[in-house]
Amino acid sequence: MTYETTIMRLAAIGFSGVLLTGCVMAEKYEAEKSRSLNFQRLLAQEEKRTGDLDAELKHVKLQASELEARNREMTAQIQAVREQLASIQEEAAAARETEGMRAQMKGGSKSKKAKRQAKTDQAAVAPAPVAADPIPAQAGSSPAVHVVQAGETVYRIARQNGVSVQQIRQWNNLKNDVIEVGQQLVVAPPQP
Repeated sequence: MTYETTIMRLAAIGFSGVLLTGCVMAEKYEAEKSRSLNFQRLLAQEEKRTGDLDAELKHVKLQASELEARNREMTAQIQAVREQLASIQEEAAAARETEGMRAQMKGGSKSKKAKRQAKTDQAAVAPAPVAADPIPAQAGSSPAVHVVQAGETVYRIARQNGVSVQQIRQWNNLKNDVIEVGQQLVVAPPQP
């Protein structure tokens, strides 16, 4: 082999080495390029998705604030209706008591005489009860008593004393809300 052939061979090997290295680099370049394009595509998709989620979050927050405002309005309306209902119930109770008092005043003397007659008849027929006093009294204590004034109702007396109408009826053995001026009503249970 001659010197020239050896150089040619070495040059051919060197040139083919450069070509092979260039091919390998071209393949790496193409792989990096496709990986970069995939990453950019994924990044664009994530940005779009993030934008959609942000828009949806704003929409949900707006709806939540609208619902909270409606809830406050409804709560205020319910409270107003409750107050109105309490006022109507109070007026109705006062009207019933007033009507009962009017009926009592119209039939006044006859009904009083009839009640007295019925009581004396019952007393004659039935043995006298041991505790004839409608106001229960315990040893060493006495219940609070209210003397009925003109225009007062059971409902008003109950409210003034912080008790219910049912308690006043129970403590005084009342069958209805009819009371008379000067009548003594127990307005608090006896204290031990």
